[in-house]
Amino acid sequence: MPEKQFTGKGITTAVLDTGIYPHEDFGNRILYFGDYIAGRRFCYDDNGHGTHVAGIIAGDGKASGGKYKGMAPESNLVALKILDRFGNGNKENLLRAFRWILKNQSRYRIRIVNISVGTTYQTKSDQNTLLAGVDALWDAGLVVVAAAGNQGPDPCSITAPGCSRKIITVGSSDLMDEAEGVSGRGPTFECVCKPDLVAPGKKIISCAPGTEPSYSVKSGTSMSTPLISGAIAVMLEKDPLLTNMEIKMLLKESTDDLGMPRNIQGWGKFNCKKFFSF
Repeated sequence: MPEKQFTGKGITTAVLDTGIYPHEDFGNRILYFGDYIAGRRFCYDDNGHGTHVAGIIAGDGKASGGKYKGMAPESNLVALKILDRFGNGNKENLLRAFRWILKNQSRYRIRIVNISVGTTYQTKSDQNTLLAGVDALWDAGLVVVAAAGNQGPDPCSITAPGCSRKIITVGSSDLMDEAEGVSGRGPTFECVCKPDLVAPGKKIISCAPGTEPSYSVKSGTSMSTPLISGAIAVMLEKDPLLTNMEIKMLLKESTDDLGMPRNIQGWGKFNCKKFFSF
């Protein structure tokens, strides 16, 4: 796609997902689109998941008269399509996207990587390869935020790459009960407590491809994750010098204990007011 000029306050989130539709709510803030599925140059989303996730992060609510805004409506987006129309992908394309981000993070001012994608690994070797890739992003100073996955309620159901000990892993605060306990739970295979925190993820309204309707409702840890990514974008707009580890510690201090085990709720439920009070 043609390269866009930076707008807003310059914080960019890379969204690895099913693509992105050029929704009215994104304005001119989609800086780059990369397609690892079909190699197309222009933005599209033949599933809708990626557009929904991006809207939670950065939609400005224009198509709804301001009713359905994302967390960071002045921030920028880079969209990397690694999943096909059915939401399926492979390890190789995810790793290709990781390498592209490392190469281009300065060019597009990428500070955050949102991965609302999770897989149950076939072999320990496959998982280790994914974790090495996502850990390299974190080691490069990026704030990596990944979904806990929807394989709960059994223990050890955190999907990869959310099972990385370094990155920020997000579960759904309203999808942890017995009837709808799909939010992934720890511990990981390395006996690391995960998720790190939980946030709302049930029946979230956000951007959808096409003109009618402009919005759709989705549920899952995929929706909880961009809520945290968007909050981080706002925090980095406020203080661009914060490191990924400092962001992680601020999130830890910005949760409310739900009285549940650490491997279900993490530190607790994200409290936006606390987070922005620092």
